[in-house]
Amino acid sequence: MPASNFVLGAEQGYSRNDSTPSWQALEALIGGLEQAHCVSFASGMAAISAVFSQLSSGAVIALPDDFYQGVESLAVQGEAKGYWRLERIATEDTQAWLAACKYADLIWLESPSNPLLKVSELDVICQAPRKAGCMVAVDNTLATAINQTPLDLGADFVVQSATKFIGGHSDLLSGVVTTQIDDLYQKLLEQRSLDGATPGALESFLAIRGARTMAIRVER
Repeated sequence: MPASNFVLGAEQGYSRNDSTPSWQALEALIGGLEQAHCVSFASGMAAISAVFSQLSSGAVIALPDDFYQGVESLAVQGEAKGYWRLERIATEDTQAWLAACKYADLIWLESPSNPLLKVSELDVICQAPRKAGCMVAVDNTLATAINQTPLDLGADFVVQSATKFIGGHSDLLSGVVTTQIDDLYQKLLEQRSLDGATPGALESFLAIRGARTMAIRVER
């Protein structure tokens, strides 16, 4: 029996690099909601790690005072190893965030935040003048694309744990990153492959299933 590669007529080789139909469908769905490239990952933390991996040694990361604890652990561990330096800023202190845009290499925002539901002025911060090369990333897990699309406000990355509202049934682990910048999209694809952080085909299917009811679940 000939390999499916030749029967289907389309080159799709090693899935770690070339994806699977279920990844592609999930990425098309989430990317369509945000009018952006989407890269899916094995977990929300894998997605976050891929964004942090875009930083050069010695980078400055501006972090809020309330955000997902897994991200804080990753950031603190990286600082202890000398990978970067952390700056803590109150979530609601917009002026401090605007100042950070002038010296930080990564602005990490989470609004509403987990667990205290603090809110940042995303539109003001994402559109602020920045140091050359400064990237803005927004963890949009709690709001979802149903309520806000930070890429449209000027963010470079939007991260979501698909384990939560996208999946919606507590039966999968997955994460997604969206970006409208072609170069960053290619770097995320490469990082996912290098880290072995590709999502499972079943998990992607389950995330698609959950996404069908996401708008109703978020509303209610």
